[in-house]
Amino acid sequence: MIITYKISPLLGIKMDWMTEITHVKEGEYFVDEQRFGPYALWHHQHHFKAIKGGVLMNDILYYAIPLGFIGRLANTVLVGKQLKQIFEYREKAIREMFGEIS
Repeated sequence: MIITYKISPLLGIKMDWMTEITHVKEGEYFVDEQRFGPYALWHHQHHFKAIKGGVLMNDILYYAIPLGFIGRLANTVLVGKQLKQIFEYREKAIREMFGEIS
């Protein structure tokens, strides 16, 4: 499956981003990888595990920013923090939709 997005990863500048779901093991995990976009590398694993009272979701993300030293600096100053906020927001939204697992 190919998914296309419009994102604003830096300073509100809109960019096209295309990811592909490259691996799926139903009920266990799926992987999306960037095919076109702002990252030099984007490999995002979504893992699911049935637990008492619900499902535990775990992400593993490997990414790299282009532009060498400038990209590493941008990651330290902006991108890494922005990604952390995105995943924290998603976790909060999921908890609000489905509740806490006790």
